[in-house]
Amino acid sequence: MSTHDDTSRPDDDAAPDAASDGAPWRNFYGRRHGKTLNKAQKDYLREDLAALSPGKVGWDVNPDRVPLDLAARFGGKPVWLEVGFGGGEHLVHMAKTYPDVAIIGCEPYINGVAMLLGKIRRAGVDNVAVHPGDARDLMDVLPEGSIEKAFLLYPDPWPKSKHHRRRFVTQEHLVPLHRALVPGAPFRIATDIPDYVRQAVEEVPKAGFEARFDVPAAFDPDDPQPVAGDWDRAWDDWLSTRYEQKALREGRKPHYLSYRRI
Repeated sequence: MSTHDDTSRPDDDAAPDAASDGAPWRNFYGRRHGKTLNKAQKDYLREDLAALSPGKVGWDVNPDRVPLDLAARFGGKPVWLEVGFGGGEHLVHMAKTYPDVAIIGCEPYINGVAMLLGKIRRAGVDNVAVHPGDARDLMDVLPEGSIEKAFLLYPDPWPKSKHHRRRFVTQEHLVPLHRALVPGAPFRIATDIPDYVRQAVEEVPKAGFEARFDVPAAFDPDDPQPVAGDWDRAWDDWLSTRYEQKALREGRKPHYLSYRRI
């Protein structure tokens, strides 16, 4: 749900394949920090974040990429995954709505992580885990067929053509997600960017997902524009996020794409 720009490596098209610690260089997201955190947000990060870890995800603590024991971590609850939770309002809403489900949220943007931690405190939910980093590092260590639902909500649009490979809807990201999902698992995508819709329609089925909607005949992939269709209707348990509200204020059309892992 991140919509911030990349300020750390904006035009690095020749980045190295791996970092010095053995971890691959990964960056489909933008900057990691925004405006200065306030005292309460700093307290949330210091006091709450470590206890909400889904397990040993990072390459520094799990260089052998040993799979996480999700059953032990979450007491056998079904586990869902939200990739890029933004300010965390959707994640907390789902955690409150489905207390018998555990939800892992991934977000590299530290301001968003701090916002989520504050929402978790205020809501009093205890079925959330937080990975403050790249979702692919988490997917490396998710056991095969361990996630029962996944969400990709208002992801970074990466509007420049040369950066489209950084979008989450590429095989580099979708194949590991497919591996982590149980057969039949729903995968929800929400975006206000017609060209992101175009790329999702082209790429997601290639990774082993079945669309649960019909692409309107009027939708032109060579010139993606908002078109009315099945993707106009939000899910019954949807909470409109601040990113969606911004899109609506600025005249952009939300699209809700439902897929199923084959």
